[in-house]
Amino acid sequence: MDMIDPFGRSISYLRVSVTDRCDFRCTYCMAEDMAFLPKKDLLSLEEIDRLCTVFIEKGVKKLRLTGGEPLVRKNIMYLVRQLSRHLDSGALEELTLTTNGSQLSRFARELADCGVKRINVSLDTLDADKFHAITRWGNLAKVMEGIDAAQAAGLHIKLNAVALKGFNDLEIPEMLRWANGRGMDLTVIETMPMGEIDGDRTDQYLPLSLLRANLERQFTLTDIPFKTGGPARYVQVAETGGRLGFITPMTHNFCESCNRVRLTCTGTLYMCLGQNDDADLRAPLRASEGNELLSDAIDEAIGRKPKGHDFVIDRRTNRPSVSRHMSVTGG
Repeated sequence: MDMIDPFGRSISYLRVSVTDRCDFRCTYCMAEDMAFLPKKDLLSLEEIDRLCTVFIEKGVKKLRLTGGEPLVRKNIMYLVRQLSRHLDSGALEELTLTTNGSQLSRFARELADCGVKRINVSLDTLDADKFHAITRWGNLAKVMEGIDAAQAAGLHIKLNAVALKGFNDLEIPEMLRWANGRGMDLTVIETMPMGEIDGDRTDQYLPLSLLRANLERQFTLTDIPFKTGGPARYVQVAETGGRLGFITPMTHNFCESCNRVRLTCTGTLYMCLGQNDDADLRAPLRASEGNELLSDAIDEAIGRKPKGHDFVIDRRTNRPSVSRHMSVTGG
């Protein structure tokens, strides 16, 4: 059974934010002094498992755990272990997660044991001082240790870097060589107008068309049809033998092929990252032992999935397009 939205798109990819908490405070994502959700509002790990299971029964084939930082959620490996039964049964094709890498040295082996094959690691710079500055609390050596542990456990890694003008734009060539040299893809992402942060996004915004033109001065980039289920468009890099992905929500609206919805740790379903359309799934989840109410609520929500988002960054609209922070919906 498939979930089809009003625009004929099959919804096969669910992203689940298991916590809004994080052990970093990246400047483009969070304010330093973040107020987090009270524990009582959070879904239990059992409730998240139950919700995900209903989505899988309704046709979700790919499940990504995000945060905040998913690996700081207490007993997170219990949830991963539970969800892995859907990989064993064949109902789920892929279970994956996006992490900042800080906890990977602890969990990489167990993730691999649970059938996780690949993960995304968010990393915006290879310079330890700059890394500490942008994450406010992060330690690059710890992340590098995590990447080593993940590769040793046989996990494939894709690095995600947010392109920030004047911060890491000149470093992207070096990051590309380093990532591809270690058998990792690199994806660069345009910064998105989500949540109040302490800086000015207009000053950080770098259109990836510009970045690509700069990269093409030293690399031969060939468009390829490679897909991982998300919105990235990939090129093959002749000089490194690896791949580079571009996620361009600002300069190229990739909504026409959107196959995903996002569930927060409080049971709110967002049908679009860049819109405020949402559905409360926590109430129907808790209202009944069976899943009929929940299933109906999901159908109703998918029936309201919008065609696209309204992201814009310029001097005139110096307000975030959506007020919630990226850490709430998990990217």
